[in-house]
Amino acid sequence: MEKQTLGIGVIGMGWMGQVHARSYCLARQRFPDDRFSARLAICSDSVEERAQSARETLGFDRATTRWRDVIEDPDVQIVNIATPNNLHVEIVEAAAAAGKHIFCEKPVGRSPEETARIEAIARNSGVMSFVGFNYRWAPMVMHAKHLIDAGELGELTHYRGRFFSMYGSDPLGLLSWRFERDIAGYGALGDIMAHVTDMAHYLCGGVKRLVSNAHTFISERPIPIPGKGTHYSRGAPDDPMGAVSNEDYVGALVEFENDARGTFEVSRSIFGPKNQMAFELNGTRGALNWDFERMNELALYQPDADWGRDGYIRLVGGDRYPFHGNFNPGDGSGLGYEDMKVIEARHFLKAVAEGRPCAPTFSDALSVAEVHAAMIRSWSSGGWEDVTSLRQDAT
Repeated sequence: MEKQTLGIGVIGMGWMGQVHARSYCLARQRFPDDRFSARLAICSDSVEERAQSARETLGFDRATTRWRDVIEDPDVQIVNIATPNNLHVEIVEAAAAAGKHIFCEKPVGRSPEETARIEAIARNSGVMSFVGFNYRWAPMVMHAKHLIDAGELGELTHYRGRFFSMYGSDPLGLLSWRFERDIAGYGALGDIMAHVTDMAHYLCGGVKRLVSNAHTFISERPIPIPGKGTHYSRGAPDDPMGAVSNEDYVGALVEFENDARGTFEVSRSIFGPKNQMAFELNGTRGALNWDFERMNELALYQPDADWGRDGYIRLVGGDRYPFHGNFNPGDGSGLGYEDMKVIEARHFLKAVAEGRPCAPTFSDALSVAEVHAAMIRSWSSGGWEDVTSLRQDAT
């Protein structure tokens, strides 16, 4: 039977856009039995050199500096958005009007209100949507989800989620768009708290109420040359400086709808952890924890009746866990960041090919945004805030 080929258009060819492009191609190689595959039809970037380089190195049929060309291309069924956050609403609106399915990197807009608007646009148009909450797709995280859903940990009581990253710890790190409110919207809240909140929803359920605070530790940074470098690049002490206009740190105490208690904490300017997206979860019959810096391991606590196994054990990744065998056949042969993105891309391709939505959709992004809106209110009120709906009525 001939495979269904889905045309992909990627908008934004920085680091993340390149990751997405590779992931669509590798999905065909890693999941050869699927009855669908992707073709890289067209890419766009405002920097022509970057767009043409992506066409040449990644194998797109065409390249352009005008993102609307991607949406108007008749060969494109899926529009993949990897742009700065200030463009998300406009691109989603155009893609949905054209009937194109949409993959958007988190946080899906600059603010909770923009996320709500984007979710409503997609829902009203009937197109399928997907969000880049890629940490869900680590095989050991999926195994943790299986254990929780199977009741192996009993009733959940405690959840601690964090994302500590050093990408903003250097005061000479460039003032990329991620540090500017007008372009990124919120800072650590949208960039990395989005992953923490989504993971908590995925594993522990919805949040009922919270109290939160935020802080900016590094108030100015060197101004970058447009189109050059990434948010990991570094300037010089005598470079012109610009003001950081969003937050470096966010922390929160949370109460879940299932009555579990927990904490969420993120920082992009912390010194020490390199890329520590992690969680710890406790139930009435067991506990587990996972850390992306050791993404192929899961620590599990499940003592037996006579307490002969009273202590955490270390599970090591292998092909007994979800999708690991599509990449490496043996135990202890680790996967990496882009492998999660391949699994992610494959799930969206499958959803589109079969016409059946697959989480996380824009609805899941909206659930995250509703938690973040409560955090923002708490920064002003200094007190506990209920998580309330931002869902917009159909038009």
